[in-house]
Amino acid sequence: MFSSASLSSARALSRVVAARPCLAAQPRLAAAAATTRHAALRSYVQAASTQGGSSQSAASPPPPSASGASVKPPVALFGIDGTYASALYTAAAKTSSLENTARAMFSLAELLKKDHILPTILSAPTLTARDKGLIVTELLKHTAGADKNETVKNFLKTLADNNRLSILEGICEKFGTLISVHRGEVEMVVTSAAPLDGRMLSRLETAVGKSPLVGPGKKLKVNNKVNPDILGGLVVDVGGKTIDLSVSSKIAKMNKLLQDTL
Repeated sequence: MFSSASLSSARALSRVVAARPCLAAQPRLAAAAATTRHAALRSYVQAASTQGGSSQSAASPPPPSASGASVKPPVALFGIDGTYASALYTAAAKTSSLENTARAMFSLAELLKKDHILPTILSAPTLTARDKGLIVTELLKHTAGADKNETVKNFLKTLADNNRLSILEGICEKFGTLISVHRGEVEMVVTSAAPLDGRMLSRLETAVGKSPLVGPGKKLKVNNKVNPDILGGLVVDVGGKTIDLSVSSKIAKMNKLLQDTL
């Protein structure tokens, strides 16, 4: 979460934003801004995907590595946030900074989950260039010192220039998907009515990790989601399959059986 000083700066930014007229109400400016955003994104993706390039602007990713190898995201993603996440993956892979970039983005994802004021500020339509610069500076303080190559710094500047800071949370999530595939991870989502302890999650991980659902050479990544509506039991999603052992599911089946019988 933002520190007290950072949070004060964020709140100050929100007051400044609220005092300005809404740019979205000006159609010509909005259309021009959209055109600029699309052009900037194309430039970013091209810079991240092509060889060479001796100069680097503040909003561009670092130059490609000299290996000459073609780098592509391990899986195709869709949507604007998917496009940006893929461009970031390519830029990080070109500079051999995938793991550092992943740590930085995961830290930002945690920040966005914990700080309820931040998403509102990032979505403000009237942020000035100075506002965006302050926001990027604050965000960089929460990258756990992992952004050694300044890949994330340049990426955040690109988002700010393109008025896309509002989709940062979605980008973090989809970038996480790319990293999981890159690492050979298979995600298992265990939904329970109450949080599961580490011992239970470890037992589930061991049991499922040996099953054909994971596959040889794959790593199991376990996430526990809480949904009181299932009443009890578990719902396990892994490898594109769902194992529903919830109490709510059993009740639904029992009710259907009774209705069919009557």
